[in-house]
Amino acid sequence: MTPIETGLVGLACLVGAIFLHIPVGIAMAVVGAGGFIAMTGSFSGAISLFGTETVSMLTNAEFSVVMAFLLMGGFAGIAGLSADIYRLANAWIGHLRGGLAMATIAGCGGFGAISGSSIATTATMTRIAMPEMEKRNYLLSLCSGTLAAGGTLGSLIPPSIIMVIYAVQVEQFVVDMFLAAVGPGLLSIFLFFVAIRVYLMINPKAAEPSPRTDWGDRLAVTRKSWGAAMIIITVMGGIYSGLFTVNEGAAVGLVMTLAFAFARGKLKGQAFWTTLYDAAGSIALLYVIMIGANIFTYFMTLSHMPQEIVEWVKGFDIPPIAVILILVAMYVVLGAIFDALAGMVLTLPFVFPLVTGLGYDPIWWGIINVMVIEIGMITPPVGINVFVLKSLRPDIPLGTIYKGVTPFLIANVVALLLVIAFPEIALWLPNAMR
Repeated sequence: MTPIETGLVGLACLVGAIFLHIPVGIAMAVVGAGGFIAMTGSFSGAISLFGTETVSMLTNAEFSVVMAFLLMGGFAGIAGLSADIYRLANAWIGHLRGGLAMATIAGCGGFGAISGSSIATTATMTRIAMPEMEKRNYLLSLCSGTLAAGGTLGSLIPPSIIMVIYAVQVEQFVVDMFLAAVGPGLLSIFLFFVAIRVYLMINPKAAEPSPRTDWGDRLAVTRKSWGAAMIIITVMGGIYSGLFTVNEGAAVGLVMTLAFAFARGKLKGQAFWTTLYDAAGSIALLYVIMIGANIFTYFMTLSHMPQEIVEWVKGFDIPPIAVILILVAMYVVLGAIFDALAGMVLTLPFVFPLVTGLGYDPIWWGIINVMVIEIGMITPPVGINVFVLKSLRPDIPLGTIYKGVTPFLIANVVALLLVIAFPEIALWLPNAMR
């Protein structure tokens, strides 16, 4: 077989393995190694890939920051910082029509700036905000939709674990990714607010108004929330200003959240060890995916498939923006079938050379990737955030949750199209800081 034919067979085997529910990281590693053997005839070389790629990932300083962000989010939840952020947002905007839902979105954005994880944001904010919205007789569809969609901000609001993974895979600066996410992140929050208001215009009885918090209580809540604000300002301000590297900023944030959890007496019993255990399990899973992706990418490079795909697409002589829209549609479909993060890692060896070959900025494409992942997290039939919320509230039917996320799904699509049409929404800040 020619290298291209071998690559196509390998890709078909990988897709088949994924549909057989073999873990994505293991499937990519096995198929990549098998393809390497088929093309080179070197069994020992394929075995050595497992060693070299494992060592490469475990010694990658940029990827090591993921563990710090995972632990930071875990200790922030234990310390009650997420509840502080929610109370702060509720005190200032909770009295508006749909204000409690808006405060939940703002709280998700704030906690996302500490945890870097959509799943952690959804799980944490569901425990905090759902009871409060139910007390105000919010419809379950609006409650669940707000939380599932708001949780996706954990991927878009920096620091984001998915952004770190993308930057490591395509060898871009993590700080540039974080800077580029500021504009789209704020845009998404604004459009989520608009979605809530439109939802209530269509169904005015979906939410009762909340009482206005007086100025004294607002200031008291603001003073009590100083810890969360200080962590966000210290970590992100230090990274953006150049005072910290990303790793140093993550380490500082981890120490600060751990200190708050200890000072508030929240590390009693098994809380500390449970947080470490959960973070270790998550990082181990990510390492398996990344190692497998690197081995598979090595095989794809040998097969010359990425280069051939670039030339093949260019041969159609269609506008570059049409190619981008086709790729976005492909990612939405992938995200609706299986885990969107796995879809991104799986397709980067083909898609990234194509996008950069068409002249698009790799940082901008990274933000588009993350925004598409956001959409995949609330798109049926998978929608990982939907199932996280369902696991916490099994009494809420899946149909109710999907009905609730529909306005936010539309808002996500609008935000994505705006960033595609106006790349400067993402690129103005990293360009200004260079």
